[in-house]
Formats: sequence, C-alpha cells, structure tokens
Amino acid sequence: MTALTLPRITHRHVEVDGLRIFYREAGPAEAPTLLLLHGFPTASHQFRRLFEALGSDYHLVAPDLPGFGHSDTPDPAEFAYTFDRLAEVITGFVDALDLRRYALYLFDYGAPVGFRLAEARPERVAGLVVQNGNAYHEGISALFQQVIDLRPEQPGAEELLLREVSSGSLDLQYLTGVRDRSLVDPDSPALDQRLLDLPRHQRVQVQLMFDYHRNLERYPDWQHWLRTHTPPTLIAWGRNDPFFTESGAHAYLRDLPGAELHLFDTGHFALEERLQEIAALIAEFLDKL
Repeated sequence: MTALTLPRITHRHVEVDGLRIFYREAGPAEAPTLLLLHGFPTASHQFRRLFEALGSDYHLVAPDLPGFGHSDTPDPAEFAYTFDRLAEVITGFVDALDLRRYALYLFDYGAPVGFRLAEARPERVAGLVVQNGNAYHEGISALFQQVIDLRPEQPGAEELLLREVSSGSLDLQYLTGVRDRSLVDPDSPALDQRLLDLPRHQRVQVQLMFDYHRNLERYPDWQHWLRTHTPPTLIAWGRNDPFFTESGAHAYLRDLPGAELHLFDTGHFALEERLQEIAALIAEFLDKL
C-alpha cells in the first residue's frame, strides 16, 4: 500500500480580550508560517482544502474573526464591530500564540484586518499572499461602491443591508465569474448562510458594512507601508470578482514592482475553482521565504 502524507489539522480556541477565538492549525511549527485571514461572510473553514494541500509541509494558522464561524459573537450593542476592533483582537491572537514571523494571507475582509496587523507588527511580516484582498481605490467595483457609500443615518440603508445578508444572495459571491460550478463546494455558501440567518450575525455584518468606508480612508497608509517595507508578495487574483476588480491586483505593482502577479479566470472565492494552481504557487512562495 502506498503511504499517504496527510496533514494533522487541529481545531482550538484561545482567549483574547475576554473572547474565545477559534482557529485551525496544521503543520510543523518550525516550517514557514502562513497566517490566513478569511473574508465575508465566511470563516476559516474557507481554507480547509488549502490546509489539506499544504498543511503537511507548512505551518498554517487560520483564526475566525469575532462574529464569524466558531469564534464568540458578542452582542453588537456591547462590542464595536469595526475593522479597527477586529484587528486589535487578531493582534492579540498573534501575541497569544506567540507567532514571531509569518506570511499573511490577505483575502476580502481579511485584507483590511491584515494590513492593520502589519502596521502594528511590521517586524513579524515575512511576506504577503494577496488573494482578492484590496488596498486600492481602483480595485473597488461600482457594485461594491454602492454598498460602501451607505451610512446608518440614511433612510432605509440598514434595512437594505439586512435584506442583502438574509436573502440567500451568496450565489453572487460564490458563483459569479466561475467557469465550472461543479468545483464549488455547495457546503461553503450553505454554512455561511446558516450563520447569516441568525439575527445577531446579521447585525454584526451590517455594522461592519457601515464601517467599511474607513478602510478606503486607510489605503494611502497601507500603500506607504508597502513601499516602505517592500515585503515579498504573491498576488493570486480571481479576475471575475464582482467586488474587487482586476485593476486592484495590478495596482499593487505600483508600490511593489517586484511582486509576483497571477490572474485566474474565476471569481471571488478563487480557491474553490483554482485550488491546485494557487496552492502550488503558495508552496513555491513560502519555500523562497
């Protein structure tokens, strides 16, 4: 019988600022570390197949943000669901696990959280893997800009966002731009929608959407950080993303002309359809680090 090499993936919680933060971990601690930050409206489970592909040879750590997945979801009336606050918790998470050096996987909501973490702990960032994680104004689609422009004081704005997170509209995220829908695991959007259907989780997402415009205000700072620190960077981008456009991928090259850019003919959740190619690129990138 041929011996199989399968990663040992653990599922744990750690307390950070009074919150139980769930995380997945795999791989030898002495191997290059990749800290994976998930997006909306999912959680670390979006990386489960990547863990299976890379978790035997590399140290992978993926937390669930507060209000997502298996991490605590404190009442939005008592906890400020802003990207600043999420980044504070993840900074505490990194300290709690004593992660001294890591590459950051920046995707969707994980990008603004990750850039704040990079600003707070620049000496720990060995490199960046950017997968549809935006840091440039030209990377924002007209569709997503309409959401970003909404404000709590606008009549009907909150009701509109509540309908968006509770209407089963995840096909837009998971299937737009995908070439072979049979490669998209239906369990992924089903699990996401199950959590989104909970009233508290809906209020969490509405608060974060209302806060998203503050990320765009930070773009010049993050671009300056990139130019100043010039981290080794791999960009793997689904070019048919309805939210973060292909222009946002190319824009990184202004500040990181040495970055490695790969565009894939797929959508927002590029790992669903193009796991094999992206996993191979990440492995090669981590080996160089």
